[in-house]
Amino acid sequence: MNYRFQPGGNVCSRMIEIEIDDRNNRIKRVEFTGGCPGNLTGISRLAVGMDPEELAGKLQGICCGGKPTSCPDQLSIALRKILSARKN
Repeated sequence: MNYRFQPGGNVCSRMIEIEIDDRNNRIKRVEFTGGCPGNLTGISRLAVGMDPEELAGKLQGICCGGKPTSCPDQLSIALRKILSARKN
């Protein structure tokens, strides 16, 4: 299933697209629009094949500069929202 999430918290990325394989509950694709291309491409590639809950736990709380959040933290928030919606 495909999901789109608009990050908050004044981060550089403007959109996060996430594809999760419902058959095995693994991330198939993560794509950021905007932000630091090298770092976010690296995060996207590392995310493929991971359990969404595990990835959310690893990325939760990461800050960028003086901001209380970051693009990876916003990905964790998106994943937690997706997981919560899928349970209901």
